[in-house]
Amino acid sequence: MDPIAGIKPRKDSTLALLLAAQRRGWELHYALPGSLRAEAGVVCGELCGLRVADDAAHWFDLEAPVDTPLKQLDLVLLRKDPPFDSEYLYLTHLLERLEAPGAEHTPRLVNHPRAVRDFNEKLSILRFPDCIPPTLVSSDAHRIETFLEQHKRLVLKPLDAMGGHSVFLLRLDDPNKKVIIETMTGGGRYTMAQKFLPAVLREGDRRILLLEGQAVPYALARIPAADDFRGNLAVGGRSEGVALDSRERRLCERLGPILHEQKLDFVGLDVIDGQVTEINVTSPTCVRELDTFYELDIAGRFFELLEAGAVGRR
Repeated sequence: MDPIAGIKPRKDSTLALLLAAQRRGWELHYALPGSLRAEAGVVCGELCGLRVADDAAHWFDLEAPVDTPLKQLDLVLLRKDPPFDSEYLYLTHLLERLEAPGAEHTPRLVNHPRAVRDFNEKLSILRFPDCIPPTLVSSDAHRIETFLEQHKRLVLKPLDAMGGHSVFLLRLDDPNKKVIIETMTGGGRYTMAQKFLPAVLREGDRRILLLEGQAVPYALARIPAADDFRGNLAVGGRSEGVALDSRERRLCERLGPILHEQKLDFVGLDVIDGQVTEINVTSPTCVRELDTFYELDIAGRFFELLEAGAVGRR
């Protein structure tokens, strides 16, 4: 995961997972991605024994790091935030080596690094064209302008960021439209353009969590502030809990089994007006907020599912 000292404990979903694992008797080990290496075909890391607490002032204690082959573990959780850059890509390749042929013991990898690599959080929605708003992915500024003329308002997103960073709402009459498109596509960068869905201003961008393909029955609606169109909590959106409606349940029934089959066990769907806008697989959030709204134990339920699937496969 990313540095545990820098998280916001009352909101952090990785901490929720750690707390649930600890309550169930798991032994926790913590590693920063940069501490991993492969030597003579063996993937090792500087692992620190970890204890966690649900305490906003003191939420973790770390032991001294010990150089450890990761094959000794039963379960490896990959919970690193984007950007999904070249270093992130190399990390997935390293972790995938834990499943090398002939290995006596293979830890379970969650989410599986190959799937994290293959399911870009923006591009993966293209696998489900019947479930998404009108969408264009292109590095061609002219094509994006034409798409804007067709739909009048677009949301432009980079393919490797998170938390609403560098996301633009573009109107046909925006005097800066050309420079915005040029900035987004400069240097031949691919950009995602989606038809703006005005329901986001009323109903929010809804985060739905899937645990081994099964939907949590409630979503976190992230509603934009009055002076913004982005519902991301990181940029000032407010949150409220909502029960899944019939359209959202159908989306989960459609996507859940496919994502689970791909070894994506902990997934966050972003849904606006019954349409999927992103599929979050790197480090989905909103566990703690939903737990608070509905007195749930989402992380505990996730570990129940993992344990039922025989995590320790020695």
